[in-house]
Amino acid sequence: MSDAIISEPGHRLKPLTPAMLRELSVRSNLRGATQSLGHYGLVVLIGALVWKVSSSYGVLWALPLMVVQGYFVAFLFMAVHETAHKTAFRSRGLNLAVGYLSGFIIGLPYEYYCLFHWDHHRYTQDLEKDPELIVGVKPKSGTQLALAYSGLLQVAGRLWLMLGHAVTGKVVVPWIPENKRGTIATEARAYVVLYALLLALSLWFSSALLLWVWIVPVIVGQFFLRPYLYAEHTGCERTRSAFENTRTTYTGALVKWFTWNMPYHVEHHAYPSIPFHALPKLNAIVDGEIVYRGRGYIRTTRETWAWFRRQRQAG
Repeated sequence: MSDAIISEPGHRLKPLTPAMLRELSVRSNLRGATQSLGHYGLVVLIGALVWKVSSSYGVLWALPLMVVQGYFVAFLFMAVHETAHKTAFRSRGLNLAVGYLSGFIIGLPYEYYCLFHWDHHRYTQDLEKDPELIVGVKPKSGTQLALAYSGLLQVAGRLWLMLGHAVTGKVVVPWIPENKRGTIATEARAYVVLYALLLALSLWFSSALLLWVWIVPVIVGQFFLRPYLYAEHTGCERTRSAFENTRTTYTGALVKWFTWNMPYHVEHHAYPSIPFHALPKLNAIVDGEIVYRGRGYIRTTRETWAWFRRQRQAG
């Protein structure tokens, strides 16, 4: 993805020099492996605890752990995102391996997401071309708004789309080029076959392991992930400048770790070739140019919720 910053007239930017951009854009297998193994290690650890507690004391006792697991699993989305940019690792093979695995776990076909996300960067906040806005839920009531923030509609929508691609072989969404449609259909079929195989094995062994350590946490985790994702652009300007159409949210170190530093989202959109581990350094350079600044995710979620309500009332 291009590193060019496109600014509207009158907005002063503080771009990086070529030397600074080269330095910040260095990718690292070590940093990528540390982040990935740490994240996956916690998923495995909490998953083991969920299974141990649920099998020993009953499912109800494991519910708090499932909520924690939901947060950890849902934010594997960030691994999909970073590897889609091929910036998680220096190695292309490692980017693909972690991307495919993470995408499978959260039910988001990796090749499909790469193309979807490419157009999101090209057309950020363009109502007619940004895929996130095209497929985004447009709530017309308070109930629909609450469902939108649960993330359940979005997950159901992408799984239904994947199933449609797998069954019909037809891919017609505008962000998938014609020469890639066969690849996307094949990918969807592979996902569906693997999911069906795992379901069959679970039924064969009469095991609820995957249900409690994976499926339920994925669903629960959407309640954390979707408000986070809405914070990235909701209520920002519909311009071509990353410094105006995107929000950086200032939050704690733990949240930044699980989100692979993506709260520095203005920085990421302005310079998408810079890997996740260099975004704090980039923030120190361009912080003064950022227009939309979230102060924690609780406060920012209140602001994005209020924005949606205003849009609904105005419409």
